[in-house]
Amino acid sequence: MIKTLACTLPLAMLMSTAAPAFAAVEISATAANPVVELSVTETVLGAPDTATFSTGVTSKAPTAQEALRTNSAEMEKVIAQIVALGIKREDIQTSGINLSADYEYGNDGRQPRFIGYQVTNQVTVKVRQMARLGAILDAVVSKGANNVSGPNFSIDDDSKAQTEARDKAMQRAQAQAMDYARRTGFTGVQLLAVSEATSNVSPMGMADMKRTSLQSEAAAPPIEGGQVGTSVTVNATYQMTR
Repeated sequence: MIKTLACTLPLAMLMSTAAPAFAAVEISATAANPVVELSVTETVLGAPDTATFSTGVTSKAPTAQEALRTNSAEMEKVIAQIVALGIKREDIQTSGINLSADYEYGNDGRQPRFIGYQVTNQVTVKVRQMARLGAILDAVVSKGANNVSGPNFSIDDDSKAQTEARDKAMQRAQAQAMDYARRTGFTGVQLLAVSEATSNVSPMGMADMKRTSLQSEAAAPPIEGGQVGTSVTVNATYQMTR
């Protein structure tokens, strides 16, 4: 988009991590010539070194108290197994506990029949030993986990990938701004403002092994991490110069 401004614009360099946290430095700049505003995204691919999956136990019983008591006992076994596999407790986080009434549904048109209560306790687990991921999932199921979802792959420290993607995005933004300038009779550009946002992407999609009824005798599932991407989006405003 090209437009003419006659005002003072800030130069704001906004730095972001995977969870946006911004810091800004402002420098006044006056735009007397047309400006071009660009949004450029660059993605750098790399092999993941971290996987996150969700697992837990669903238990049923005639009373809420019994369902919760049974579920808690089973979940303690699952968590103990996760810790025994060498995963640190700071990499295990409860993601949800749900208690709900349980009904039996028939095909004869009658109203659902209340049969008790259902409790689900779910944890999210971060695995830093990718080669062991399949065996870890199998071991967790062997200790009573009856639902598993994920995994989601990521790079634990993607700061180098962010820097590379940022460099590429800024170079492309500069080149595009120069192209606009030349097309409209100008010879150069001056950067007035820039901001960025980062994100992680999986170009091949998330691995999906959602199962509602995993059996303890199941073999360790094969896991392929593929590649994940670190994306940086740069929003830049340039003034055209002569």
